[in-house]
Amino acid sequence: MTTTELHHRHTSALPAWTTVCTVARLPVERGVAALVAGRQVAIFRLHDDRVFAVGHRDPFTGVNVIARGIVGSARIGDELVPTVASPLHKQVFDLRTGECLSEPGVELGRWDVRVREEWVQVRPAVAIPRAEVA
Repeated sequence: MTTTELHHRHTSALPAWTTVCTVARLPVERGVAALVAGRQVAIFRLHDDRVFAVGHRDPFTGVNVIARGIVGSARIGDELVPTVASPLHKQVFDLRTGECLSEPGVELGRWDVRVREEWVQVRPAVAIPRAEVA
């Protein structure tokens, strides 16, 4: 099996990859929550088998619910981007970046994701947003 790497940054400053589960354990168009390095992460597998990981904590409510959000898409310019809507107040976030589409500056945080021999691995991509530190 070949290796698929999504959202991968090549820098030695980032923590090691953490194996979460097999791709087969991720329901299509639904999220699952995982505890990685003491932080809750929401992981999503789309119909085309792309896998995304963002922070599980809703920055508007402080509740860990994003993995139970509604997966969809939004048109940004000419591009159709994968999204998740919070199950509480329905704010929509870009799954590629973790950014809220309706509230600039609010984000979930994004995690690097890769699939190696059917195993999903994640690691923090950038600084953890304030919403996850509180």
